[in-house]
Amino acid sequence: MLRQGSASEDPHAGAGPADAVPDVLLTHGAGTHLYGKVDVVAGSISTFISETRKRDLLEGLRVDRGEVLSRPFVCEGQWVEAWQQALATDSLLPRPRQRVLIVVAPRSFGATTFALRLLAEHTDSTTTLVKLDGDWNAPSLGRLPLEEEHAYQLDLKDPETDRPSGDFLNALSMFADRLADARSYLVLTVARELWDDRLTTRKGVQVVYLSEPPDAQRVVETRLDAAGHAPLVTELRSFPNAVASLRGLHAMAAVRAANTIVMTWQEHRRLQDARPSEALPRSAPADADLSLEDRITAALSDWRDHLDGLFGEVAITHDDAKGSLTLEDRCLLLALAVRQSAPLPTVASTARALLQALVPKEAGPKWGLSPAQGSFAGRGLRRRIQDVGAAVGSQDTVLFDRPAYGRAILEYVWDNYEAMREAMLAWLVQSAGGDSAADLSVAALSTLVLRHGTTAHLNTLGAIARDSHPDLLSAVLDVTVHDEHVGRLACDVLYRWAEQKPYAPTVISTCRRVLHDDAANASTAKRAMVRLRRIAHTTSEPDLRRDVLKAFEALASRPTGTARLVAEVRDWQESQASPKSGSLAFLALMPVQDDGMPWLMADRAPDIDVQRALQDLLKSPDTTAEVIPYLTGWIRTCAPDPASYGRLRDQLLPALRGHNMFHAGMELMKALADVTTPQGVNAGEDFYQHLVDHRLHPVFSFTKDPA
Repeated sequence: MLRQGSASEDPHAGAGPADAVPDVLLTHGAGTHLYGKVDVVAGSISTFISETRKRDLLEGLRVDRGEVLSRPFVCEGQWVEAWQQALATDSLLPRPRQRVLIVVAPRSFGATTFALRLLAEHTDSTTTLVKLDGDWNAPSLGRLPLEEEHAYQLDLKDPETDRPSGDFLNALSMFADRLADARSYLVLTVARELWDDRLTTRKGVQVVYLSEPPDAQRVVETRLDAAGHAPLVTELRSFPNAVASLRGLHAMAAVRAANTIVMTWQEHRRLQDARPSEALPRSAPADADLSLEDRITAALSDWRDHLDGLFGEVAITHDDAKGSLTLEDRCLLLALAVRQSAPLPTVASTARALLQALVPKEAGPKWGLSPAQGSFAGRGLRRRIQDVGAAVGSQDTVLFDRPAYGRAILEYVWDNYEAMREAMLAWLVQSAGGDSAADLSVAALSTLVLRHGTTAHLNTLGAIARDSHPDLLSAVLDVTVHDEHVGRLACDVLYRWAEQKPYAPTVISTCRRVLHDDAANASTAKRAMVRLRRIAHTTSEPDLRRDVLKAFEALASRPTGTARLVAEVRDWQESQASPKSGSLAFLALMPVQDDGMPWLMADRAPDIDVQRALQDLLKSPDTTAEVIPYLTGWIRTCAPDPASYGRLRDQLLPALRGHNMFHAGMELMKALADVTTPQGVNAGEDFYQHLVDHRLHPVFSFTKDPA
């Protein structure tokens, strides 16, 4: 028998926050686990871990081991050496050498893939894999969860919040002992620029370095094979120039290259099927009838040498269009990169908007001419479009179907002209034609804002678009959170924005998009729920609370959505961790019907304590006003059927008889004053007769509101 007070003091308790509470993890009997505050436990205890820790531990998403093992994976070269360093090979089944493993690698090298694959292959099948979200201001041991037989993976990539310190490593060294007691592991992947080489290895902590990415061609071929495109692998190997373009690519770029090859192949097939014998129009671009080899080679080219010439020192005159582009033509080329094939006036106005954004407002007309005179004195738009590599069709449509080239142009300007970045973001926002992922401006913004692996540019975009184009900002975020490489950074931004009033509407809108996307994976959907929960927990704005409720109500109309809302209610009732979002989730479930009865009160009701939830909501005047309309809706729905009405009334009465329920009961009776059953029974009067003791009727009378 053990009482919690008999546990020894935790060495980290002195550094913990004021709201830290003692938690206990122990195993007794045949593996039964207890976690949390423990009073008395009787029986045989095999494992005892006492920690003083904050309640707000990092959120984690369970990862399916089989799914990780089924993903395309390449471990060659230096990765093999790092893999062997991480494992203790002195046993039949190799396991991680230390309980805490730190993988240091440059961005985009595939460190997260390395870490998850290592854990999936070399931990026991009974170990739960969990990918943690680093929603913190700085690495802190008090935020790391600890459960038995868990393997945690956490990315440290954000320079603003994820930089590890010597103190953090010292704490991890002591934490390693607790991980060992729980038969658990922790793997941190750290961006190379965040790692200080003066941080030496500690006891229980191992550091391995990934100094090379996996071979890009092998990554591409492995992904093509896994996607069912084995014949395309054979064709790719016969394209020497295309293969040469893959050399030296890091892992993220190699994955993008594989996707680019598939898209280029599909586009080539569509063109061949669309016009097998049709002659090319006279105004078609020069690359309209390229072979598959030429298309893939062009798509994989980074175009830097070519763009170095176009964006060199500005030339006043052109020599067969080989010189550097003027400022006006650079704007035109960027407009084409975004718009691709589009009506000529659209391309022209988009380019003009960028040029005007770059010219200081106080600057006078060029050469003393008016804008119209200056334009008329230069080359015509058709000639300029031809000079930058496009063509103009007979219907005044610009023909520029070169998405890979367009992306290369945008990335080249973004990388080489830092002063242009904010202006480019503002211009792309203003020139957007819609707020769907299919809009080319949304695609361009999504590509650029997290290109360098930091959140600074996404914050800049947020400041630009949150008020004027909130739906566009939401669309960009929706694209980025689904990206396998930068999704975690985008989710981190949403988490921080969730408690900032100007950004909260965008967070809600983005989360609604994610939760209504059938293609969204479970981890992304869970992150969206966590961010909505954070808004509900931190906001004091009634409008924002109502917006979260509307998002939950929309979710309740979907089968997968009701399951998520039920989980939110259970979390509220079991741990009291999120009462505000849990209560909103319950309210959102109240309108759901099942065969003429409220679903929450039906025979197939979810496994949650409905009476307790109603009592919790009715105790507070603030939430009473929210729940009464839902209760009256239930009763109105059931009133035409005497059996359903009587059943519902009898189920509600115990909740309304609880402590501090009198005010709520009277409010409900007033709201029901105009509801009458087919037998002529007034619902308000009926509840009054059942709830109010007849001896109190003279004191608390029931009066119907005037019609």
